[in-house]
Amino acid sequence: MKALEGIKILDFTRVLAGPFCTMMLADLGAEVIKVERPGAGDDSRHFGPFVGEESAYFMSINRNKKSITVNLKEPAAVEIIKRMIPKMDVVVENFRPGVMEKLGLGYEVLKELNPGLIYASSSGFGHTGPYSQLPAYDLILQGMGGIMSITGPDSEHPTKVGSSIADIFAGTFCAIGILAALHHREKTGEGQEVDVSMLDSQVAILENAVARYFVTGESPVPIGNRHPSIAPFATFHTTDGFINIAVGNDAIWKRFCELVGRPELVEDARFSTNGARNENWQELEPILKEIMSKDSTEGWIERLRKAAVPCGPINNIEQVVNDPQVRHRQMIVEVEHPVAGKFKMPGCPLKLSATPAEEFSPAPVLGADLESVLVEYAGMTPEEIEDLRKRGIA
Repeated sequence: MKALEGIKILDFTRVLAGPFCTMMLADLGAEVIKVERPGAGDDSRHFGPFVGEESAYFMSINRNKKSITVNLKEPAAVEIIKRMIPKMDVVVENFRPGVMEKLGLGYEVLKELNPGLIYASSSGFGHTGPYSQLPAYDLILQGMGGIMSITGPDSEHPTKVGSSIADIFAGTFCAIGILAALHHREKTGEGQEVDVSMLDSQVAILENAVARYFVTGESPVPIGNRHPSIAPFATFHTTDGFINIAVGNDAIWKRFCELVGRPELVEDARFSTNGARNENWQELEPILKEIMSKDSTEGWIERLRKAAVPCGPINNIEQVVNDPQVRHRQMIVEVEHPVAGKFKMPGCPLKLSATPAEEFSPAPVLGADLESVLVEYAGMTPEEIEDLRKRGIA
């Protein structure tokens, strides 16, 4: 068994934040039934790159799910969903606030059909507040949430994080909220609403930038790959590329200086403590640049690791997916898609000893599970379902 086996989720999400949330829950064993538009499906089915006719983007974040297609603008389709609700544990949606209510599928309606239902919403700004109706995309939220203001080489070049972390973190926090609500229901029988905002999620991950602002009264600015309070904690050129070094305390600094043949730096008052190294970074940085330019990335990594100095390369994606540690931890998995064939994607980062998430089914073909799901959860006959198809309802 998997950890969430027996949990049934009706998934109205699309594109990234919501589908990432429900994929994590599906990896852990929940049965996730993805509700999509007839003929078109999730918007991300039309995002490249493609394997034949199938979107690699879609396949990479919708594994382990089922797909049904119903036209929620049709009252008959809404009634079908309502028939399914008593058998569901969780509903997840990431529409703009108010859309589900207009469809007649808001939390206040559905909890009357199933008082124990967990109703989770992931949206740009949440269901309350002056921004709640604004449209939201990852780039917009990375900017509004502050992460771009502390990312990049300097204050003149605010930079977004390379992956869509506003979506990813919202999806992750939404999954955590659902698990917390399920635990509460286990104790009380009571369902509840989970409201997760991309903006809230971005503020939550600002880490010590917020602390630095409240202590100093000044907004932190981008400082490249340096750490604002640890030194040296930065990227350096080598003879053939780059290396990251993280000297997290003075003991590591001593080992580093001995390794590179510069023990006098340990006794130098400008560099003897972490605080001093931070204050005198402008003087220390050129010394370290000169030192690190004398060997290759691989050469430095071998020597530094032997001395227990934290370090690492800057891997490109090809290097990441072929890294022996990544492979050992099964973080690249292969599934057999019925249309696209064999397809590789990131695995599940949650390693559970008793209920491992190690077997994956491919993302569903659009509407592939309509009949089996409606028979099981809506009590419909194949003839009724065929009639819905003819009428464009499902």
